[in-house]
Amino acid sequence: MRKLIVMLLCLGLLSGLALAFDPQPGADGVGDPYYPAIGNGGYDVQHYTLDLTWDKSSSAIAGTVVLEAVATQDLSAFNLDFWGFTVSHVLVNDIAATFKRTESEMTIIPAEPLMADSTFTVAVTYSGVPGEDVPEDVRIFGQGWVQYDGGVFVASEPNGAAFWYPVNDHPQDKAAYTFRITVPNPYVVAANGLLLETIDNGDTSTYVWETNYPVASYLVTVNIGQFIAQNQTGPDGLPIRNYFPAAFFTNGITTFHRTSEMIELFSELFAPYPFEAYGVAVAAAPLPFALETQTLSLFGTGIFTTNRPGGADSVIAHELAHMWFGDSVSPETWQDIWLNEGFATYASWLWFEHDGGVAVLESIVRDSYAQFAQPSEILIGNPSPERLFDGAVYVRGALTLHALRVKVGDEAFFTIMRTYYDRYQYGTASIADFIAVAEEISGQDLSAFFDGWLYQLAIPAISEMGLQPGV
Repeated sequence: MRKLIVMLLCLGLLSGLALAFDPQPGADGVGDPYYPAIGNGGYDVQHYTLDLTWDKSSSAIAGTVVLEAVATQDLSAFNLDFWGFTVSHVLVNDIAATFKRTESEMTIIPAEPLMADSTFTVAVTYSGVPGEDVPEDVRIFGQGWVQYDGGVFVASEPNGAAFWYPVNDHPQDKAAYTFRITVPNPYVVAANGLLLETIDNGDTSTYVWETNYPVASYLVTVNIGQFIAQNQTGPDGLPIRNYFPAAFFTNGITTFHRTSEMIELFSELFAPYPFEAYGVAVAAAPLPFALETQTLSLFGTGIFTTNRPGGADSVIAHELAHMWFGDSVSPETWQDIWLNEGFATYASWLWFEHDGGVAVLESIVRDSYAQFAQPSEILIGNPSPERLFDGAVYVRGALTLHALRVKVGDEAFFTIMRTYYDRYQYGTASIADFIAVAEEISGQDLSAFFDGWLYQLAIPAISEMGLQPGV
């Protein structure tokens, strides 16, 4: 039918439909105020299938990525975010499509225009070394697919997904994923969701993982290593599967032994755990960060020797809490990063309150307030692209939530948190959305409160605790 309409339009026989069917290129960005070049418009991806083979000796990957998407407008062309690689061919609805590439943008021109609301598939076959030919100045934080001596980890926040597969690389377009990752034996693959199948090919094995829950592209992960898996059962039968390097297996069991208790606490405070599984993958390298990749948080071996306040539990609880705030409810734009990092940091404080009592939380709050008692260098509600992961976003962000808690009271505060999560789960939200929920539940005008905490450099007082700036 679509082809017939296109033919008739070309012949000028359906002038009445000409106004209704007007194919145009999709936007080459989603309008993110910090990163206008990432993401694309005109379509909504429903599912990705990543069928890739890793060559350890060359560091290359090769294979095909298939997207299943719905057109949100009549499309004459559309873009994917994709850096580097050699693309051998592209199919749209199993028909060869024309494509062109300029830096991070891959523009695809289907053989036939796509009608709004129609479902279509895109298959991109490519090969190369991830990260090759990607300019250093666009590597904001996560490098995407990274090969190291012990294997591979993937960390893509905020824009690294496009460094290893063609994608609509913004949280506003979440999708489900299937992974078919082939690796040489004895390497093991751990990815998002659940392991459905392991196929023995002789010298290689193909690991099939899948998640049916929507995932933001920066939270997609593939971990390859000589792992030993630890399988546990968490609250309500939740599968917990941890992947530790063989040399650190005992350390892993000891360090992460309270994960199930943390899941239970956050499920009580916020909402039931939102996905089909949880666990961690520990890369056999001392990574300077951890990342809340969905259902399978990424850590380096530094987690076993961390000297951070609160020790390993502070990092473990923080990344787990992101499953609710960051993964299920993701930022509408990257300017809204406080909704990720401030919330996860405060959740880790709630873990210490649960474990050690109110006095422990009060001590954390007082110490943190003293740390940020001087005027901040950034506005945590608008930290700038260069300071996206500044410590103030985390710690002053958590202080903001505690100040809100003492202002409105525990009952209203936790109702705010649960309502906000319930309203925006599996989607995205903005700071304005959270403020609206807080005012709705508390019945208070909180505009001055949030302006002071999020959009002023001087830290406000927490008068209920006798905390004043400079004191």
